[in-house]
Amino acid sequence: MIKFDWRYTGDSPIYVRTFMRQQGISRTLLKQIKFSGGQICVDGVPVRVTYKMQTGQLLEVTLPPEVPSNHLQASNTPLEILYEDDHFLVVNKPAEVASVPSHIYADDSMVNRVKGYLMRTHAPSQVTHIVTRLDRETSGIVIFAKHHFAHTVLDTQLKQHSLKKTYFCVVSGVINDKHHVINAPIGREPGSFIKRMVRQDGRPAQTEYWLAKRMPASTLLRVRLHTGRTHQIRVHMASIGHPLVGDFLYGQQTNPWIHRQALHCASVSFYNPFAQQQVTCYAPMPTDFATLIEHESEL
Repeated sequence: MIKFDWRYTGDSPIYVRTFMRQQGISRTLLKQIKFSGGQICVDGVPVRVTYKMQTGQLLEVTLPPEVPSNHLQASNTPLEILYEDDHFLVVNKPAEVASVPSHIYADDSMVNRVKGYLMRTHAPSQVTHIVTRLDRETSGIVIFAKHHFAHTVLDTQLKQHSLKKTYFCVVSGVINDKHHVINAPIGREPGSFIKRMVRQDGRPAQTEYWLAKRMPASTLLRVRLHTGRTHQIRVHMASIGHPLVGDFLYGQQTNPWIHRQALHCASVSFYNPFAQQQVTCYAPMPTDFATLIEHESEL
């Protein structure tokens, strides 16, 4: 069982449910705690959420047990772990590995690999909570939460844009702007289930980039997403006439040095409320990405 406790230090009495919400427990998780086997105690005594806590009292919350899916296969493929504690697992995803299982990649996505890892390490919860995900051909950092509460915490940070992700990409052609923000809505391309495009009736999307290295026929950019639309960087860069190198869907797969879109999630930063500290992780540049930059620089 996973347990948390907080001591109330306020001056005025406070409802338990209000104090729990202040600790980051969502309404959905609160319902699960109440009705699915969790427990709420004050100073060791079970209470309702309408109980009023007094200064100095200790709230103890036990999360309900999480039941892993029997349909999800566990993979024993090793993980490259960038950060781990009792609440979060941050891994470096190789290119060509899907983030989540599908009918095509059912047994060896990052979710399958993390489930295998949680089973091997006898984690208290063996449910895989994927917080951020990447396209199959994009390399770099993917964040998992180790329990529902940790997932809720990071979902909130995503909505508030306080969870920061930085990418590097190589785009076709030379970009002269040192800094630019692309603000263009993204929606589905008519007739395609997969492909997206900039369209006025799409969902708002904002991509900010900085010039990292200008090369003879391409440009290395550092990119930060302010929204999380499907294929956002790929669509936005193609929309300004600079598709990612190697991107078969939005550009051309003609580069001899990289056989995927040249996109890598290089760093993430989020606040860990359980440790009360900021966590920043970095994923090294993959070999194919580094080789591409080396040869593009020599043209």
